[in-house]
Parts: sequence; structure tokens; C-alpha cells
Amino acid sequence: MSQAEDPVSLDSRQRLIKAAAEAFMEVGYRASIDSIAARAGVARQTLYNHFRSKTDLFSEVAHVAAGDILVSLDGNAGDIRDSLLRFGAALRQRMIGDEGLAMFRILSAEMPRFPDLGQAFFSKGSGQMVRQLAKYFARAMSDGTLRKDAPLFAAEMLLSMLSYDRTRRLFGAPMLAAAKEKERIAEIVDCFLRAFSPER
Repeated sequence: MSQAEDPVSLDSRQRLIKAAAEAFMEVGYRASIDSIAARAGVARQTLYNHFRSKTDLFSEVAHVAAGDILVSLDGNAGDIRDSLLRFGAALRQRMIGDEGLAMFRILSAEMPRFPDLGQAFFSKGSGQMVRQLAKYFARAMSDGTLRKDAPLFAAEMLLSMLSYDRTRRLFGAPMLAAAKEKERIAEIVDCFLRAFSPER
């Protein structure tokens, strides 16, 4: 059995990613490899068997978070409003919730010293998300659910609309109440769908 198929190895990897996310949010990027390995209950060498560096591990945290959000797009592309409402809720929970803000602040603080960290985090996080969302929109444009346009631009536009409230949160504003948050997501999605509605 290969390492990729070994359930023990997969379990160790998942525990390392979870431990890393917790450690980075608690103490920032200065969290040591040893402390992350200990938190995950594995040896330091086990961590290096899965990840080449702390940067690699940090970016994998972003990759997993983006993957969790993208799962919300699974299903029938014809029901695009429901899919985008689920996507918007998952994205905003991750991005503008307390944990998402903590990761954003860590990354912003560390970028000047570790420029490669930011590039890796973007590629595996937001970069992955916008690429997959663009593919989703390309299919919707092809089958006539959305107006034909540039799928990447459409993806960037929707992500920008959904993530704007992060600025408000960064300056200390609280999360919207659940009902208001749901209403806000629906307003954004409906505005986006009007902008890209199929030409009649």
C-alpha cells in the first residue's frame, strides 16, 4: 500500500493540518514545527514526511479551507442560485469569521519577511478558489444558465462582492446577526445573477 493510500498516513496528515491551523491562529507564524508536531501527536520527522517546510504546511491550511468552501458548489449547475447561496455562506463563514480574520492578520504581518509565504497561501487558497469558481461559471455560461462573458472576471467579481465585509470586520465591527447575514448573501448573489443573466 502506498503512502497516499495508507489510512494511518492520511490520518497523520489531517491531524497535522488541524494542529497547524490551531497553532498559527494562537501564536502566529512563529509557531514552531516541534510544537505543531507535538500538538498533532506525531514526531517531527513525520511532519517533514508530509510537508517540506512550514510554508508548505501553512499554505496547505489555506488549500484545505478553500476545498471545504468549494464543496458547496457541488450538485446541479442548473440550480445556480442555491449553489451560490451555499458557496457565499461557506466563504463568508471562513473568510470574515474570527478564524479567517486571524489568519489574514497573521499573513499580513508575515508577508514582508516571508514573501514566498503569501504567494503560496494565495495560490492554494484564494487562487485555487477563483480558478475553480471560474470553471463552474464557464460551464454555466456554456449551458446558457449565465450570460456568456469572461468566467474568470465573473469569479473575481463575485468573490470581491462577498468578501467586502472583511474590511468592516477588520476594523472591529461585529458579525451580522444570522438573519441579516443570510439576507446580505442573498442580496449579493441576486445582484450578481442579474448582472450575468442570460440574454433573451
